Amino acid sequence: QVRLVESGGGLVQAGGSLRLACAFSGRTLGTYAMGWFRQGPGKEREFVAGISWSGGSTRYADSAKGRVTISRDNAKNTVYLHMNSLKPEDTAVYYCAAHFGRDGSSGFSWDEADYWGQGTQVTVST
Repeated sequence: QVRLVESGGGLVQAGGSLRLACAFSGRTLGTYAMGWFRQGPGKEREFVAGISWSGGSTRYADSAKGRVTISRDNAKNTVYLHMNSLKPEDTAVYYCAAHFGRDGSSGFSWDEADYWGQGTQVTVST
């Protein structure tokens, strides 16, 4: 059974940084593209960043470019989301998701994902 567990969320001041982690278990992480999504209060869920199965390709939402880096360590079955220069509008529940495939793709939608985590809350204060 595949399980994704996010961690690293919390309360941070604007301008601060956080590193989220997504622990993947139950399958071989190296056969999945991974992504991070978020849903802020009163907002639609949105794509933040994605990474191909090998880590060779990444994709970012416009709102994340320059401030966010997605990475993965297949040996540790973990995917990371490094976030810098956080803004209050980054406040959201952050979810990781897995999409089966080794075609090199780094982007997929929430509905295209095969597995999802439960989410971790990130709150950015002014």
